[in-house]
Amino acid sequence: MQRQFYRQIWKLIVPIVIQNLLSAAVNSADVVMLNYVGQSAISAVSLAAQYAQILFMFFYGLGTGASILCAQYYGKGEWEPIRAIEGNAMRISLTASLAFAIAAITIPDLMMKLFTNDAELIGLGAGYLRIMSIAYLCWGITEVYLAILRSVGKAVAAMSMNVLAFSLNVVLNAVFIFGLFGAPKLGVAGVAIATAASRVVELAACIMVSAGTKEIKLNPAYMLIRSKLLFQDFVKLAVPALLNDVLWGVAFSMYSVIIGHLGTDAVAANSLVTVVRNFGTVFCFGVASAGGILVGNVLGENKIEKARDYTSRVLRMTVITGIIGGLVVLAITPLVLQFADLSDTAMGYLKVMLLINSYYVIGIAVNTTLIAGIFRAGGDSKFGCICDGITMWCYAVPLGFFAAFVLKLPVLWVYFLLCTDEFAKWPAVIRRYRSGKWLNNITRDHLFEEA
Repeated sequence: MQRQFYRQIWKLIVPIVIQNLLSAAVNSADVVMLNYVGQSAISAVSLAAQYAQILFMFFYGLGTGASILCAQYYGKGEWEPIRAIEGNAMRISLTASLAFAIAAITIPDLMMKLFTNDAELIGLGAGYLRIMSIAYLCWGITEVYLAILRSVGKAVAAMSMNVLAFSLNVVLNAVFIFGLFGAPKLGVAGVAIATAASRVVELAACIMVSAGTKEIKLNPAYMLIRSKLLFQDFVKLAVPALLNDVLWGVAFSMYSVIIGHLGTDAVAANSLVTVVRNFGTVFCFGVASAGGILVGNVLGENKIEKARDYTSRVLRMTVITGIIGGLVVLAITPLVLQFADLSDTAMGYLKVMLLINSYYVIGIAVNTTLIAGIFRAGGDSKFGCICDGITMWCYAVPLGFFAAFVLKLPVLWVYFLLCTDEFAKWPAVIRRYRSGKWLNNITRDHLFEEA
């Protein structure tokens, strides 16, 4: 069993980690290149990108809710429910991406004012958001389709399309930021154009892959497949997962609101820290996603004890990768401090923030694997929604506002307090894991006989 587990999970982990690594590399490339444009450019993109982060968390929650349900039906060997689940998820994702796109086109200045009152940052960020509206629309389609592909063992195909998009994004960033090959120097707008263009190409690649795939396609007709019981199961699993990740994503954006009103030095330092932390969590998130899919497959086969054993192994891998992630943050720190072109105050913030994140990634790793991976694999997405909702909105966000604007504590103390949120969850999360209440086979028989 041990050999089988490691063979199966590494087959999933490797393409997911490569995908996450490339995503982190793209974000790093944005910051590195904008470093030569100016501190205001870095800060504006960092704040405007919070909307993409919220949308990403929406798609991540929707995608994991759908993919875990698909993973169990894939383990059971049934394809029609998987197609119906894709259709349900696609209807929701398209609605959300369209809403964000309309807002980015019509009220970008207002969107930026939620994060900062600096006129220069508002102007730069508003232009970025208008162009990003195209990326939001493409994203709503591709993220759901790629999540479904990963859940049915086609992680390499999903990774390949991400590699194409991310690689193109980096190349186009350089072209439009620096004006290479005769292109105009566009700075912040260049980052948005590069991202939007790469997402359009990724969507085109998804359509091409779909045409050559027999079992699961990018097919609008899937949105018309109806099963009342399956839709109820999807809503029961996906809505708490979606709400969980949106609550988490918006809470993290509220951290940026707090930091954004503490000055451009704090914003610039935090934007670099976010990039480094993304590299530190690459393996952690890979283990969380792969572990959730693998445990979901096993539960779909109705092998409960095997799922319990697999989960124990996944959790041990998570702790190890969390420690490695912390060491990665420490290892990258000297390089970041050497290349960063920030003010002396921002550099002081950056040094301490990176140190805090060297242990913060361990908390993120354990919670992400259990809440977003393992618990959801067994249909227990409601616990994570309640846990994150209480911890972040009743503890971390109020604490951050109180520390910053009532107590008026120094920037680094505010940041430290915000970074206690993941560890505040641990007691409840570990207790839920030990209870075993998340071990459920959530598939049904004869779903489409009702028609």
